[in-house]
Amino acid sequence: MVQAQTLTWLSLSVLGLFSPANAQETEHVDPLRYVDQLVGASNGGNVFPGATLPYGMAKAVADTNSGSNQGGFTLDGTPVSGFSVLHDSGTGGSPSLGNFPLFPYNSCEGGDVNNCAFPKKTRVSFGKFANESVQARPGYFGITLQSGPLVEMTTTQHTALFRFTFQGAAAGDKPLILQDLSDLSDSRQDNGTIRVDPETGRITGDAVFVASFGQGKYQPFFCTDFHGADMADSGVFADSRASTDVHELKISRSINGFPLPGGAFVRFVNGDKPVYARVGLSFISSEQACANAEREMPKFDFNKHAHEAQDAWRQKLSPIVVDPKGVDESFVKNFYSGMYRTMVNPQNYTGENPLWHDAEPYFDSFYCIWDLFRSQFPFLTILDPEAVAQMIRSLISTYEHDGWLPDCRMSFSRGYTQGGSNADNVLADVYLKGIEAGIDWQKGYEAVKKDAEVEPYDWCCRGRGGIDSWKKLGYIPVQDFDYKGFGTLTRSISRSVEYAYNDFCISQMARGLGSRDEQEKYAESSANWQKLYKADQASILPDGTNTGFTGFLQPRYQNQTWGYQDPLKCSNTDSKSVCSLQNSGPETFESSIWEYGFFVPHDQARLITLYGGPDAFVKRLNYLHDKGITYIGNEPAFLTVFQYHYAGRPAESARRSHFYIPKYFSPKPDGLPGNDDSGAMGSFLAFSMMGLFPNPGQDVYLITPPYFESVKIKHPLTGKTATIRNVNFDPSYKNIYIQSATLNGKPYSRNWIDHSFFTNGQELVLTLGSAESSWGTAVRDLPPSISSYTGFNETYN
Repeated sequence: MVQAQTLTWLSLSVLGLFSPANAQETEHVDPLRYVDQLVGASNGGNVFPGATLPYGMAKAVADTNSGSNQGGFTLDGTPVSGFSVLHDSGTGGSPSLGNFPLFPYNSCEGGDVNNCAFPKKTRVSFGKFANESVQARPGYFGITLQSGPLVEMTTTQHTALFRFTFQGAAAGDKPLILQDLSDLSDSRQDNGTIRVDPETGRITGDAVFVASFGQGKYQPFFCTDFHGADMADSGVFADSRASTDVHELKISRSINGFPLPGGAFVRFVNGDKPVYARVGLSFISSEQACANAEREMPKFDFNKHAHEAQDAWRQKLSPIVVDPKGVDESFVKNFYSGMYRTMVNPQNYTGENPLWHDAEPYFDSFYCIWDLFRSQFPFLTILDPEAVAQMIRSLISTYEHDGWLPDCRMSFSRGYTQGGSNADNVLADVYLKGIEAGIDWQKGYEAVKKDAEVEPYDWCCRGRGGIDSWKKLGYIPVQDFDYKGFGTLTRSISRSVEYAYNDFCISQMARGLGSRDEQEKYAESSANWQKLYKADQASILPDGTNTGFTGFLQPRYQNQTWGYQDPLKCSNTDSKSVCSLQNSGPETFESSIWEYGFFVPHDQARLITLYGGPDAFVKRLNYLHDKGITYIGNEPAFLTVFQYHYAGRPAESARRSHFYIPKYFSPKPDGLPGNDDSGAMGSFLAFSMMGLFPNPGQDVYLITPPYFESVKIKHPLTGKTATIRNVNFDPSYKNIYIQSATLNGKPYSRNWIDHSFFTNGQELVLTLGSAESSWGTAVRDLPPSISSYTGFNETYN
């Protein structure tokens, strides 16, 4: 493929990013060598694989017309429909953003602009490409269309810079670049506007779009300037017709449910020079979009900005260094690619919030906290605590101006709440790990307490519903009579267990802030999950076979009588049920009673007792995994991989990890088991391979052997380096069981550590073997739990 080869060697060697010599010099050191942004670009990973900065607002990539283009670009054989500069990453549901795409042509047949295809539905026939032509590196994305143009892009915080090289253009051709008023999900409302300056070719415009997973609309603005080739003419298009005589357009949605195509274009004198297109962005005004672009990219210097973006990513990824010696490179790529994806979303929109103005940062694309609290936020508390502090300040600011903490937020809109008020878990996690940096923790505590005490009118999208029943009954009943607020009256079981854990997290903050009465109050209500535990409930397989396990969560009514939901409904074995936010949905969200029955992160000791003791608990947990009831491509599965620690079987957690990681995660476009959910899958992967998995909302990391001989984590605030080192490390992974451990040179038998390991720069040395040992199995070595552990032998034999 000549075009693909052109992109690989021309673009990347010009940038000086990844020459063989450079790779040799930085081996074992430069994390960027191991980042593959195309992981998750097919098979429903829904990642954003394009050019951006860490938490950057500008996100440039080619958009395909795939049915799975939530992140814009896919490698599933579908063609490119445009190149846009706002995206989210890894989401489910409807595609998000993808506004104001550009599209290039080498020429319009016969020199007539009406012979170029303007609507997305027709221009995709010119957007075919070979997968081999795609190159993605931190801060850079490039692709060659089979119709000729090579399109490369890089970004600053609010601005994208494209370089169009019109390969194959003939002398006298007039290349054309259009920009339209569409988005990925075709959600544009009425009155999109666009203007092209006939003297300079500057295109400015705006439109109103619908948020992809919530209540609300948003209005982005753009400002596009061109550089590098002389302009021939310009104009606008409406539907499939264009004119060089008209330079302004105001367009409606139309009446057929599909936004009428409309936009502007610029043509250039000839195709022998690259054309640079600089797209500034704002959510305030086109003037601010232009100012952002002029400030951040005054000279259209593509190579400079690509280098700066690369350096920004290197700085963010450099605190964690693994030793790749002897390890298959795919594992190293998996690790660093997962790390990379944790910092694509949320996005820093500070200074671009049209809803309120204060001195606080504003982050968007918390998509959704139900997903992110489990591993992404805990990972960032280690990797980038400064950014986490800004995110927490942003969440608290949202509480101050919008009334409640969000459980999901995108495009300045309230996203749909999937379960509990899980921002409570995030705030508690960050508070317990000692991050301050301008956070008003009293205000933060006020926010989480309001979640527990005050029901919003629209608990579909913030706060909690059913608070009266929660306080009176200790659970959310099926068909709750809730006249104070409104949301989908489903998920009574999953909401109840999540509210219980939310309350525990609030109690942790109350303890730290010196409110003993409130600590005890919320600790007491955190035990409410037991109100839905039905001790005699069996679980029967579809063929009538009894699973052999008794005692499961079950729904209850307001009169405290029991309802029924098959414990296997919504499990990975159930292909018929729809278990999301439908009005007809079940009493668990996106997972089964089998799995939610393990979601008691704060009181595993009590749960183990209810399930018949540690041996019975392990047997049940094994059944969950061995029978494929859980699905590692969805976040409720994450903690279950490591919950063996609480039953005194940390070796079983290591065994499960070494089953799931190589089987379901690989550094390939189809290498994710589910959508990445803004970095949730990436952080689960990175934590698992690093050998320390968090119990989010607590100062607890569960220890398993890293997938590398050593891992070093330099804390960005204290500057101290924590080290995890394996003795008897075996890169074929036969020795995956800890035999003994030392912490700072002293024997260490606990199967968990706390956050001081990172801040104080401690050293954890794990001696490994091929068989399970008694390390970490004694009751005194188990992680914290509200209740006392009972029914244990002193050690595992």
